Amino acid sequence: MCGIALVVSGVGIDLSSIFVDYSTFHPQQQQQLVFSFDDLKAALSRRGPDSLGRKKLLLQSNHQEILLSLTEEDYCVSSSSSSVDHVEAQLFFIGATLQLRGLIPIIQPLVDAYRNILVYNGEIFGGIHVGSEDNDARILMHTLAQCCSCNSYCNGIACHCKGNGQSSIVDVLSTIKGPWALIYWQNSSRTLWFGRDAIGRRSLLVHWPTKEDSRLLLSSVSPPSSFAQIPDFEAEIGSSKVNFWEELPCGIYSLSMDVLNGCFVGEIKKHEWSNTMLKELINWERILVEPKSEELHLSHCQPNGGQNHMHSTYSNIMATDSGNIQASVSVSVQNVLTALRKSVMRRTSLNAIFQAVTCDRRQEELAPVAVLFSGGLDSMILAALLNECLDPSYEIDLLNVSFDGQFAPDRISAEAGVKELRRIAPLRRWKLVEIDAELSNLTSETKHVMSLINPANTYMDLNIGIALWLAAGGDGWLYEGVTYDDDGNQRGVKYVSKSRIILVGSGADEQCAGYGRHRTKYRHGSWLELHEEMKLDMQRIWKRNLGRDDRCCADNGKEARFPFLDEDVIRTLLDVPLWEVANLDQPSGTGDKKILREVANVLGLYEAAVLPKRAIQFGSRIARESNRKNFGSNRAANQASAGSVVISKQNLV
Repeated sequence: MCGIALVVSGVGIDLSSIFVDYSTFHPQQQQQLVFSFDDLKAALSRRGPDSLGRKKLLLQSNHQEILLSLTEEDYCVSSSSSSVDHVEAQLFFIGATLQLRGLIPIIQPLVDAYRNILVYNGEIFGGIHVGSEDNDARILMHTLAQCCSCNSYCNGIACHCKGNGQSSIVDVLSTIKGPWALIYWQNSSRTLWFGRDAIGRRSLLVHWPTKEDSRLLLSSVSPPSSFAQIPDFEAEIGSSKVNFWEELPCGIYSLSMDVLNGCFVGEIKKHEWSNTMLKELINWERILVEPKSEELHLSHCQPNGGQNHMHSTYSNIMATDSGNIQASVSVSVQNVLTALRKSVMRRTSLNAIFQAVTCDRRQEELAPVAVLFSGGLDSMILAALLNECLDPSYEIDLLNVSFDGQFAPDRISAEAGVKELRRIAPLRRWKLVEIDAELSNLTSETKHVMSLINPANTYMDLNIGIALWLAAGGDGWLYEGVTYDDDGNQRGVKYVSKSRIILVGSGADEQCAGYGRHRTKYRHGSWLELHEEMKLDMQRIWKRNLGRDDRCCADNGKEARFPFLDEDVIRTLLDVPLWEVANLDQPSGTGDKKILREVANVLGLYEAAVLPKRAIQFGSRIARESNRKNFGSNRAANQASAGSVVISKQNLV
């Protein structure tokens, strides 16, 4: 996980190609923002604590050619009184690094011999080969340097350089499997490239140039001053105020620089992905949506929900790594389990960086990978698969947050879950890290998280953000094998998780019909309406969930990884008939996320396989505490439509 940012000033930027009606883009009231670059660097450093670097690219024109100079000076406002002989523009890059791969420490921004500049926040799990001792940012920098600079894509023309053995930047970025956000200056073409992966698993915020502030700004996170400058951080529904920052829509963008009439100008363009499979994942179309009556009947009657599609058969037995043998496991379940296992393996393969960082610790005490853990279906599957993929000598931290001590539903299910994990993997040392909090004692922390969730601004976002932020911090207690005091209470041992990788179950509900609204759509509509609702969820997950979740976890210097959102997992689930993914005629805990429940059974997680869906804000009970604090009661909060209500700072004091 890294923190990246860019400020472009002194360039007249045309946005007409990415906004349908550019004339109505500028709002009547635009939030003003004057933030400290020290605050921005501090916010990025929390995401990337290993190193922080900056580069300032100064572009100057004498009307004959564009001259470049590259320094490590801090950003400064360009003088508006450029001389008649030359004009100038600034591109200020910031990179903060949490290094998880590679033997050699790196400092971003990366600059190569051709004066290309890269700041990268992501992981390459496929598409481009990264050796076990290599760093993905360095490999990507080398790959991008070999790309053509014909600017065909920028001009809406197909690139023909492949015949010369060169790829375009769009082609390279379209091949990457894994989460990423980047900013790249291609020096030979005087073009700035930026974007985020097609699913949106890494945060990148944007401030598009406006009449009030003509700069283009990109950042992994908004600095606290972004929040502080907003007078009330609230707006009535329909207000004309627009947040300074917004989530950058997923995709690849370019800005080519030129000089026109004595001024630097450029047009931002958005490019189509060139990878066919990626386009299919974005469209999220399932071939088999509506079953025939006989298919549905047989599916419900056969073991584990059954399967009757002509391309699907049953294996009589299936042995798992944990030794469990399951009869009549469908091919679809096997395929999903295999895809998930490979996804977890890709996200937890340890390389030399861990040995370099942790050589002073006893190996058996090391827990390099943690799980955001509620004890529910999704986190139990991830924990069980992590056990299969991780060397047995490593510990596994299970991070559980509660706002009601031992009585929160997620704490109860977590304690039951760790017992089940110890049953199927008794040789693994599991650490249930119990993170307890009281909302009334988190005033400053709440304001900090409000800056992290920005531009999201509802109480639901805030509640989820606080829970994720605390859980990812890993600052809690261990109670396993400890002593008791005179009153019979366990004496916990204070523990702070050092895991820098956290597995998170995001994407499971969207893809497997885990939300209540999915059941409502199905009952009031049809299989097709259920599919359309799930498709909508997947196509907006970048805006509603992933950017926020990335920022809240990364603020602790931890990297959230989402195995359910692996490209191959998404493709595998789309290949499964919808009626085998979910059967919403059955009750909660049975028919929702049916295929994942069958996966859990194969893994031996029989108790977890029947647990109902419970969102983190409800399972941790932060929603209840928030409703009481801000509305007086849960009933009052429901009447005020809590969860869609916009936050007001005065309510948080």
